[in-house]
Amino acid sequence: MTGQELHIPVMRDEVISVLSPADGETYLDGTFGLGGYTRAILDAANCAVWACDRDPDAIARGQSLVREYDGRLTLLQGRFGDLPRLLEQAGAPALDGVVFDLGVSSPQLDDAARGFSFRSDGPLDMRMAQDGPTAADIVNTFEEQELADLIRQLGEERFARRVARAIVAARKTEPFTRTLQLAEIVRGVVPRSKDGIDSATRTFMALRIHVNDELGELDRGMAAAEQLLRPGGRLIVVSFHSLEDRRIKNFLRERSGDAPRASRHAPEPVSAHAPSFALLHRRGLTPGDAEKRSNSRARSARLRAAERTAAPAWPLEDAA
Repeated sequence: MTGQELHIPVMRDEVISVLSPADGETYLDGTFGLGGYTRAILDAANCAVWACDRDPDAIARGQSLVREYDGRLTLLQGRFGDLPRLLEQAGAPALDGVVFDLGVSSPQLDDAARGFSFRSDGPLDMRMAQDGPTAADIVNTFEEQELADLIRQLGEERFARRVARAIVAARKTEPFTRTLQLAEIVRGVVPRSKDGIDSATRTFMALRIHVNDELGELDRGMAAAEQLLRPGGRLIVVSFHSLEDRRIKNFLRERSGDAPRASRHAPEPVSAHAPSFALLHRRGLTPGDAEKRSNSRARSARLRAAERTAAPAWPLEDAA
């Protein structure tokens, strides 16, 4: 069995239920990874899937799935912001559904050489696309205040200043090159939480988000989906922490004309644009208890979904 066959992505059944794949339609899996959602979509209907991933390793692994679903799966390497150009150049039709599964994939975490894990030693890298500045570049060159702001804002780490101070002090003796080297410094200054989460978790998450511009790519991905979906097409995003979920919620509420008022006494907000999406659920969906028990990664997952209206896509400068 291949890795794609073994992999069951978080909230797979909920994603397929909301997406409702139909024969003859075309879908985009914007975060291919191990192909779990792609396989589930292709198995649910006689449809076509265009799948994208910024990681060249994921594209290489997926070639076996391309052969298995002869003629129904096309893989593209690129970032969310590249999707309109990539799909246009490849001749893809308007889409009936778009799925994004955010965050780091299992192969990236499991491969110590990729530098994402604080549990096994490897180069301090963290680049999904395997190009550009590494996490080591960030921790070795950022000023203390820059590091503290990054770790606090992207990692929501309340001991961010303490972590930044320890990093700057340690790198005076030896530059950071390895994951465990950094993890040990962080663990030395951040108390272990009562729920057993590793003290290095938030710092590593902050660096990963920054290195890969994950929040910026999320914004660009949702705007791309708005451009690419046909009326009635559905956008589904599965996120794993509050920074992502807040961004998704705000984007979809704004685009659906459901943005909250500053206060209940304030007038209804007036938009210059017609709603381009209709919310499918007022609140995000979460995994069932059985999935949460069997998969620790699922515990923080939240699914948000909306259906494309016939209104034009909003100008890109209005992206959330």
